[in-house]
Amino acid sequence: MIVIWIDPGTSIVWYAIVEKRWHEKKLLDYWIIETQAKIPLKDKILEIAQDIESLIEKYSPERVVIEKLFFNTNITTWIDVSHVRGVMMYQFAKRGIQILEYTPLELKSAICGNGKADKKQLQTAIKIFFWLDSIPKPDDAADAIGLAYMGILQR
Repeated sequence: MIVIWIDPGTSIVWYAIVEKRWHEKKLLDYWIIETQAKIPLKDKILEIAQDIESLIEKYSPERVVIEKLFFNTNITTWIDVSHVRGVMMYQFAKRGIQILEYTPLELKSAICGNGKADKKQLQTAIKIFFWLDSIPKPDDAADAIGLAYMGILQR
């Protein structure tokens, strides 16, 4: 089983891809999809959709985990990210790929056993789970890998 994790954004979209075969798990890839900062939203959405299609074609995932959005203070940003998230969900849904959604609190609870775990605890857990030589960089990469890992734990 291959699972893709996606953290929706308008300028940077994090992703991680993990594979599970029997009782073995393997980190296949993680990084970002980046768009130019000052281009119109419609162009960002098109570029992100094309990059998501490429990831789907390359890895043929059975499942995707998308981080749930929470409203902070900037309603405009939240709405723009919601548009991107909807297009991403469409890309996966039209191919029949199962979509799971988790919050950061659910991630920390599942990986660390504590929803209030700090970034360092999460990073260390991911390093151990995947037998990595070092903590994945940049810092948000551990979140990406952790959420993809949660996707392979679901039945």
